[in-house]
Amino acid sequence: MLIVQKFGGSSVANPERVRNVAGIISRAYQQGNDVVVVLSAQGDTTDDLIEKAKQINPKPSKREMDMLLACGEQESVALMAMCIEGMGFPVVSLTGWQVGVHTSSAYGLARIYSVDSTRIREELDRRRIVLVAGFQGINRYYDVTTLGRGGSDTTAVALAVALKADLCQIYTDVDGVYTADPRHVPDATKIEEITYDEMLELASLGAQVLHNRSVEMAKRYGVRMEVLSSFSGNPGTIVKEAVNTVEKTYVSGVAQDKSIARFAVVGLKDVPGIAYKLFSLLAKNKINVDIILQSIGRGNTKDISFTVSSDNKELCKQVIEEAKRTNDLQYESLDVSTDVAKVSIVGAGMVDNPGVAATMFEALFEAGINIHMISTSEIKVSVLINIEDSERAMRAVHAKFFQ
Repeated sequence: MLIVQKFGGSSVANPERVRNVAGIISRAYQQGNDVVVVLSAQGDTTDDLIEKAKQINPKPSKREMDMLLACGEQESVALMAMCIEGMGFPVVSLTGWQVGVHTSSAYGLARIYSVDSTRIREELDRRRIVLVAGFQGINRYYDVTTLGRGGSDTTAVALAVALKADLCQIYTDVDGVYTADPRHVPDATKIEEITYDEMLELASLGAQVLHNRSVEMAKRYGVRMEVLSSFSGNPGTIVKEAVNTVEKTYVSGVAQDKSIARFAVVGLKDVPGIAYKLFSLLAKNKINVDIILQSIGRGNTKDISFTVSSDNKELCKQVIEEAKRTNDLQYESLDVSTDVAKVSIVGAGMVDNPGVAATMFEALFEAGINIHMISTSEIKVSVLINIEDSERAMRAVHAKFFQ
């Protein structure tokens, strides 16, 4: 059996945890499996490197930042290899470029184009445990690139695809995927199985267990995934195409996202194509938009509100204000707020069960929480609320569906 395992930064944050993970890896190897392991940088290493860069140059180029940030994962695999060597097992550590992870040239947020599995297969044929630095690759100019936050999850799934792995295990600091974040909702329960679509929505809506790009890739290529803890040793959550419990519950989970910004473009001229003009500007600057609300303004005007990731707040503001200065976009005022949060419910069973959204809204009403914006799809309902109500909203909605 060929297994790809991925361990996050918290799992390898200190020498004790490195030794614990080395034990997990070696046990899988002793059971006769071929084992490929993807590691993230230890603990807060990436944040520390970013801070060091700021001390040298407040605005470094993205290329040089990738060169720097890739060092964290390289440190992780080297230290883990030393630990496993000390336990008497054959092991080799490799960087992203050594295993042939070829990416785009979007420094800081590169996408994987292909993986050359030749080197890994050669090492597996020698019965070695293969450790791969996650989060990184190499572009056509032979420059080091990084895949963005959560990129090690994507590396693991990409390797599982290239190697046709039997299982891709994502080890983290929780026992699996829960009906809500157990750190904020104490009565949340672990989900035994969840569909790719549900997991993708939860990951995109703020659940921090898996990176959404990794789930998207796993769904596309049918990679069997398991999310489990590197600390407890308990069985985790299986992520796959279809699950047996989908008809038993309408909602699989509740998620929140506080890292968002709401934009309100007020007084746009109400003419055909104005929405296209606004959102095409954002698309050209690679700004993803989530919830959108259009309303009638005063006279021959309209107001458009939408949300973006808080990471894109300043860029989005600059783009819109510059468009007004150049007469590409005319509006009366622009309001930006980060005092908002998004709370969502996700469930494949929602599509055939009317009234799920009403039940969510009832929970928020009973908790005295006001809704600013609403977005829906076949398997999710999201609401925008005040950020100070976010924790209370999660608990209220979770209690309504899971108690």
